Formats: sequence, C-alpha cells, structure tokens
Amino acid sequence: MYLEIITPDKKVFAGEVDAAQFPGTNGSFEVLNQHAPLISTLERGRIRITTKQGQEFFTVDGGVVEVLNNRIIVLAESVIS
Repeated sequence: MYLEIITPDKKVFAGEVDAAQFPGTNGSFEVLNQHAPLISTLERGRIRITTKQGQEFFTVDGGVVEVLNNRIIVLAESVIS
C-alpha cells in the first residue's frame, strides 16, 4: 500500500507500507493491504506504520484519513515530533 501523511505545511511521509494504525474518532483502527474503501476523522494520537524496515510513529493533532485502492492519504492538522 502507498501512504502519504500531509499537513498544511509539508509532506511528512510518503512511501510503501505493510500496515498502518490510526487514532480514529471512534477508536483506533488498522489498515492492511486490500482494505475496503474508508474515510474517517482522526483524533489527536499516534499513527503507527509498519514497513519492511520496521515501525515508525507519528503523532497527529487530528485530521482525516482516506483509504481507496491500496492508497492511504492522511490530511493531518499537524504532526508533533
């Protein structure tokens, strides 16, 4: 799957991932390959991505995620390092 994490200021991450876990407004959820189409709002929390190199974490301050055709786009209000 291809994941992009974007804020109003910059593109924070772009690349292939095996899995991604998000802090959804109604609870956390994970997206794997061939996931059904989805649009969800995000609360402040941690995004965990799993790549072939290991795991990475990003803390977002809310936003929106869209999953469609093995492509994930996160529009985050901000990313806190």
